[in-house]
Amino acid sequence: MTALMIAMILCLLLGLAVVLAVAVPARRAGRDLLTERGEHVVARVKERTDHVATVTRERTGDLIATAKDKVTDVRGRPDDSSTEPAQAVAHQPEAR
Repeated sequence: MTALMIAMILCLLLGLAVVLAVAVPARRAGRDLLTERGEHVVARVKERTDHVATVTRERTGDLIATAKDKVTDVRGRPDDSSTEPAQAVAHQPEAR
């Protein structure tokens, strides 16, 4: 397991070194890192991510409210004995 983690870290560092070796000289030369198409793709991804995050937040809020209502309903029932704690039966030693 340790060997796998070390290998993954080494791959990550190697990838970072390659990106830096390409990106830093390109920026110093005044070139953009992305083409116009690449910029458009990044903008679309950001827009889509914001939309998905908003929808997820709304759905999660609805689910939490529904779960809270269900828990309140179960605890509020006076005829349901399954929500009450179980009564422990005391063990009494036999008399001799």
